[in-house]
Amino acid sequence: MSSTGNDTQASEISAPWVKSSYSGPQGNCVQIAYLTDGQVAMSNSRYPSGPALVFTSAEWDAFLRGALAGEFGKPA
Repeated sequence: MSSTGNDTQASEISAPWVKSSYSGPQGNCVQIAYLTDGQVAMSNSRYPSGPALVFTSAEWDAFLRGALAGEFGKPA
């Protein structure tokens, strides 16, 4: 695939998908794929023909830093 963007279906991405060890047995999880151009794709594993969100490596790094800092927890 020469150009992967946010209009790409997850099933069209050939990179291996990675699921969290915290995923439930019903497949209710978010999965990511590291693309060869350095981007990171994210999708809902229950909908393989659904859309993938695609992030640049800088966007993905910023998200991970925020998640590790607790910025994305549920509101109190």
